[in-house]
Amino acid sequence: MFRGSSTHALDGKGRIIIPARFRDVIRAGGGDTVMITRMDRCLYAYSTSEWNKILDRIVELAEKSDHMRRFRRVFVGGAFECNCDKQNRVLIPPTLRDYAELVKEIVLVGVLDHFEIWSRDNWEKENETMEKDMLKEEVRNEISKLGL
Repeated sequence: MFRGSSTHALDGKGRIIIPARFRDVIRAGGGDTVMITRMDRCLYAYSTSEWNKILDRIVELAEKSDHMRRFRRVFVGGAFECNCDKQNRVLIPPTLRDYAELVKEIVLVGVLDHFEIWSRDNWEKENETMEKDMLKEEVRNEISKLGL
């Protein structure tokens, strides 16, 4: 499982270093490849085995609504297979870098079955949004269901 977060730098060629704790999960999930796609102004990165589970669930859904077709088109159609090189770096394709506004400083965030790649600015905005949401009773009630 992917856990924790760390700050990194995107190099001049658009590569990021994958931390050892994430590499171990990636390797356990099927090799040195991550599937990277986009959502929520950040990038979602999955091991091969987790990506295949998502694809299976998407195929199982018989939902043919415009929303689901659009989601599949963007989420699956916009995904890239990215390999770790010998220096444990992954090249983030320009299309994905542009979508997530990745320029230099990035934050990798482990979210159990995947990790997310955020620009530092967008990650800070996300944290501010969560802090504001925590002031809302319905958000606190939802989180309290976790026993927190």
